[in-house]
Amino acid sequence: MDTKIGSIDACIPNRTDMCSAANGAVSTIQNSIPTSVAKNPEATLGRHLARRLVQVGITDVFTVPGDFNLTLLDHLIAEPGLTNIGCCNELNAGYAADGYARSRGVGACVVTFTVGGLSVLNAIAGAYSENLPVICIVGGPNSNDYGTNRILHHTIGLPDFTQELRCFQTVTCFQAVVNNLEDAHELIDTAISTALKESKPVYISIGCNLPGIPHPTFSRDPVPFSLNPRLSNQRGLEAAIEAAAKFLNKAVKPVLVGGPKLRVAKACDAFVELADASGYALAVMPSGKGLVPEHHPRFIGTYWGAVSTAFCAEIVESADAYLFAGPIFNDYSSVGYSLLLKKEKAIVVQPDRVVIANGPAFGCVLMKDFLQGLAKKLEKNTTAYENYHRIFVPEGVPLKGEPKEPLRVNVLFQHIQKMLSGETAVIAETGDSWFNCQKLKLPEGCGYEFQMQYGSIGWSVGATLGYAQAVPEKRVIACIGDGSFQVTAQDISTMIRNEQKTIIFLINNGGYTIEVEIHDGPYNVIKNWNYTGLVDAIHNGEGNVWTTKVYCEEELIDAIETATGEKKDSLCFIEVIVHKDDTSKELLEWGSRVSAANSRPPNPQ
Repeated sequence: MDTKIGSIDACIPNRTDMCSAANGAVSTIQNSIPTSVAKNPEATLGRHLARRLVQVGITDVFTVPGDFNLTLLDHLIAEPGLTNIGCCNELNAGYAADGYARSRGVGACVVTFTVGGLSVLNAIAGAYSENLPVICIVGGPNSNDYGTNRILHHTIGLPDFTQELRCFQTVTCFQAVVNNLEDAHELIDTAISTALKESKPVYISIGCNLPGIPHPTFSRDPVPFSLNPRLSNQRGLEAAIEAAAKFLNKAVKPVLVGGPKLRVAKACDAFVELADASGYALAVMPSGKGLVPEHHPRFIGTYWGAVSTAFCAEIVESADAYLFAGPIFNDYSSVGYSLLLKKEKAIVVQPDRVVIANGPAFGCVLMKDFLQGLAKKLEKNTTAYENYHRIFVPEGVPLKGEPKEPLRVNVLFQHIQKMLSGETAVIAETGDSWFNCQKLKLPEGCGYEFQMQYGSIGWSVGATLGYAQAVPEKRVIACIGDGSFQVTAQDISTMIRNEQKTIIFLINNGGYTIEVEIHDGPYNVIKNWNYTGLVDAIHNGEGNVWTTKVYCEEELIDAIETATGEKKDSLCFIEVIVHKDDTSKELLEWGSRVSAANSRPPNPQ
């Protein structure tokens, strides 16, 4: 989907009156379509939008109905290739579209005007921060109400309908307000193509009286449109490759580190190609986990400063040159700005820019092109990996507990590790699961997702719903803390309704553990729920669900055996009871450093 939307070759129209689109622009039809098309009941705005969603790879749309979007939903669900996934609230619908986009490359949600739009806004902001193309569709006011000075319901009581639009302008890369049919085709196509080009969310508002009206521009036979591929500046690319190769070839022990923007740059394969050609040790930033194959022979783990996996930080920070591909250096990924890196040793490759140490910067250079070109220029150098191999000591196993001893978190994740395969995917919620899941070794083909940049607690419930819907052939394993689950628990209902087979480990330690380690207080203690009882109540005898509580390792082993055996076709909810102070050592270290960064006094005036 780098350059095309839909199957271009399969449905090229016979006529030759398509204009040549400018870079990234949407092709438009020059001659009018015969009037008979307008009489076609399927040549409507709603069906055109539905066909476009299917054309870009969306087969499921996450929705919450409201009076402004009901007619639109009628037309979306009438599209044979599109399934409506009704969610319990807008926030989870947005999170589900986020999770879906992580797997499919694009996702979509549909909500109603303002009350729905402002509810989904937090999820869209998260998708923006994570560079995910999510198409947020809102059922808007009747087109006749614009400019009338009328006050509508679902608004803040003012005749100005732009409040929702203004909120979305800061967290989307394009906004389309469709309140007439004449430019609806162009606005919808531009919005969708912009989402794919920029890998960011877009906002589309559709007047509630428009979806069912036929119009000549909405031909039943969709006219496909192409996205012109982005191209590197060739001279800049060659200069960047030459400068980087010279810099790295004189280094003694260079390393490679992959970051989260490998996804948006579509450069994961190019990064592996560079690793293969160079022989360099290969690490990944925490938010890039899952984008770099951990079965690679020179993979050395997660680079996360003081909380890196064993021996990884020592190799990266002692290197005399490091290439970071698609990094995000924020306070969380830098462990409170404590990374021991030096700018003069670094090559930083962003999706369309390369910066070499304290020297030159090269714009209009695409990461994929740069990495592929650099792979052909580097001399093989395995020194860093040999150093890693020399000092590496295999991690120990958790101490063997006494029979029926209360379960420890490190024992839990030892057993989760054994569950992983190419047919599974891991979703890690914000919290201690960040750190415990980072230590999981992903087999080839095993998916992995978490939301590090935005870090919104509760994200994982909706994201699990969306991810599992996108890849039904994989069994999703979600690790969710009790505090986060309380934020978004309702859409367990939607998972059951759609017959998903996810395994959820609900880690019950009585509070917001990650926040305890940053700054403790009584506000971090939550009311304990009967979580399995809640899921059983949501189940209500409909669908395939199995729940259990585990208190010790023996019960955990039995639960996993049941979930992967007898109940392999069911949604399995395993509530794991652990001590409130049972945290990873990495969270303890990370929390203290982030706390120090947060509590820095103001600079003197």
